[in-house]
Amino acid sequence: MKSQKFILNLLVIFLTSSIASVYAQTRDITLEDIWSGEFSQERMQSLQSLKDGKSYIVQDYDRASQDMKVDIYSYKTGEKTGTLISSKAIPGLSIFQTFQLSNDETKVILGTNVESIFRRSTRGIFYVYDLESKELVKIDEEKIQSPTFSPEASKVGYVKNNNIFYKDLETNSIVKVTTDGVKNEIINGVTDWVYEEEFSFVRAFEWNPSGTKLAYLKFDEKNVPEFSMDLYGNYGQSLYPKQEVFKYPKAGEENAKVSLHLFDLNSKTNSAIELDDYEYLPRLEWTQDEDLFSIQTLNRYQNELKLYLVNAETNQPKLVLTEKDNAYVDVSDDLTFLNNNSFIWTSEKDGWKHIYHYSEDGSLINQVTDGAWEVTNFYGFDDMSGRIYFQSTENGSVNRDVYSVLANGKNKLRLTRKTGTHRADFSADFTYFVNTFTNTKTPAVYTLLKASNGELVREIKDNSALQNKLDNYNLSPKELSTINVNGNELNTWMIKPPNFNPEKTYPILMFQYSGPGSQSVSNTFFGTNDYWYQMLAQQGYVVACVDGRGTGYKGRDFKKVTQKELGKYELEDQISAAKLFGAKAFIDADRIGIWGWSYGGFMASNAMFQANDVFKAAIAVAPVTSWRFYDTVYTERYMTTPQENASGYDDNSPITHVGEFDKGNFLLVHGSADDNVHVQNTMQLIEALVQANKQFDWRIYPDKNHGIYGGNTRLHLYTLMTNFIKENL
Repeated sequence: MKSQKFILNLLVIFLTSSIASVYAQTRDITLEDIWSGEFSQERMQSLQSLKDGKSYIVQDYDRASQDMKVDIYSYKTGEKTGTLISSKAIPGLSIFQTFQLSNDETKVILGTNVESIFRRSTRGIFYVYDLESKELVKIDEEKIQSPTFSPEASKVGYVKNNNIFYKDLETNSIVKVTTDGVKNEIINGVTDWVYEEEFSFVRAFEWNPSGTKLAYLKFDEKNVPEFSMDLYGNYGQSLYPKQEVFKYPKAGEENAKVSLHLFDLNSKTNSAIELDDYEYLPRLEWTQDEDLFSIQTLNRYQNELKLYLVNAETNQPKLVLTEKDNAYVDVSDDLTFLNNNSFIWTSEKDGWKHIYHYSEDGSLINQVTDGAWEVTNFYGFDDMSGRIYFQSTENGSVNRDVYSVLANGKNKLRLTRKTGTHRADFSADFTYFVNTFTNTKTPAVYTLLKASNGELVREIKDNSALQNKLDNYNLSPKELSTINVNGNELNTWMIKPPNFNPEKTYPILMFQYSGPGSQSVSNTFFGTNDYWYQMLAQQGYVVACVDGRGTGYKGRDFKKVTQKELGKYELEDQISAAKLFGAKAFIDADRIGIWGWSYGGFMASNAMFQANDVFKAAIAVAPVTSWRFYDTVYTERYMTTPQENASGYDDNSPITHVGEFDKGNFLLVHGSADDNVHVQNTMQLIEALVQANKQFDWRIYPDKNHGIYGGNTRLHLYTLMTNFIKENL
């Protein structure tokens, strides 16, 4: 017995010391961990399918040899099968940043010295490299925008100094398509600031299938008011700030006058296409027919979208489809023309976003998908199988799955299995798709699946190394649930302290974005902010998020209830949710905070000013403080104009409510070079707070845009916010 007791004692010592060792290994997260990339996930490199559907290409930089390459891989095996492009093998080109293959995959456009303009636009020096002859040709001596091959790869269209050009690769000659382009007056072939930001495209010219015609948009922005901002530069670089001036139409102000044009390469002639009354031309696309292209128009309210087919021989447009909504109609990239010029279209007209099939004349063939769920991504149509591939919320609004269905709406197949978020990247012939899967417990897992049935072909990458690393940290689960607020079941997540004790009380920080159609609560793994929330949880805070009315993926009516009243219902839901949280035994109702960025900053400001009996502290980063200061396209889509809806603008503006800011703590942050939500928003709010004699904290980050990043900027910002929370919540 004595020896057995001795052995038991040794076992107890061993077990307790092992447990202690495990606990000693786990540690809390620091801000330095977060911003050092300690928790970065391995990601699939951006791949592009080759037209054979069996291979894909990936751009990769070999630092050792300083060689930029585009390598070829097999979908089925994942093995490298060759190199398509190597900068070391191209005399006269030491490096390239971007590449774009021609349709026939015989030539490639290579970009060098590429610089950003705004969110999506760039300019640079570009070359055409012939993969067969190995000949390298510079497209233009100056920096250009949006170089694009003609379909047969004999020409390259591009924009320089607001004019459209094309280079004939057979004769090495350059033809000027337009001549009237002038900065801040006339733009040809690329979009203005507001189209780039709100309609999400830059290149505004399109080749016809035979490369004999160019359809393009012209922007006359002479009457659009200018916005200017100072850029200060680094200390010692300049004694005087540089001023950036660009056209920015604010709500209720004049937009650029946009017109549709057609250039015939054979006759070298331009012609204007006359359309019925419209304000915006948000999409331009050719059909499979070389003499037939489509143009979409929107009225200024954006509640009536029209689809025209234009005969490129007669220049006559024909109206084939009109989409109306009492609130607004979303513009998408889902329009797809089939071989017979029938087309796929998505619409919310039955209350949920679904897929429809129309004939060339605009008559409905059939509704392809239906149900109380939404199509969230249209991946394409396979001519061979007759199947449509899409992503949807059929398995719950916080989840995403990939499906296929016949064009007649029959024989729908779910191609993904696990509950969470699936995203697909299909091969050109729809033989395979790379599936990216994640949920709250699983970092991105990449697999190759058969498009026909979702069968696993091979595992690509599982991020197990990150998962193992995270086991060394004192993390809490991200709990998804719903709460009943103002008659609606709202999606929410919550992160509790790792040593959570339901008998104790904790302060709570609420995050939200709240913008129309957005989603902040989803069944996905940690983003960067989630690690920050884990850090706060380790310091004794509960962190939560609620997607209120106006957010997306729960049907048209839920999303569009905020029409003409941005900030009203969203604020009601955040206040009610905060009260529900505060009623929980483990939440200290006197220590509730809220924060957000951009639209979320607008909401956090309103929460602090209008509900400081509920919220003790708020942080607003890059907030809109009056929708009068924001652009026409976004703002008027939801609010109409200030002239028509003054009360909707002013009643929900934080500036209007500074007098109600009687208690609590408020931190206001902005970047001085924010071309999107101008720092004017914050300056106007600061002045209102000063004149109302309200004390608050604020920080301006010089020369930083809407993202407020670069160097140590993000570390500095999150240190500021962390200290503010610890001191005031």
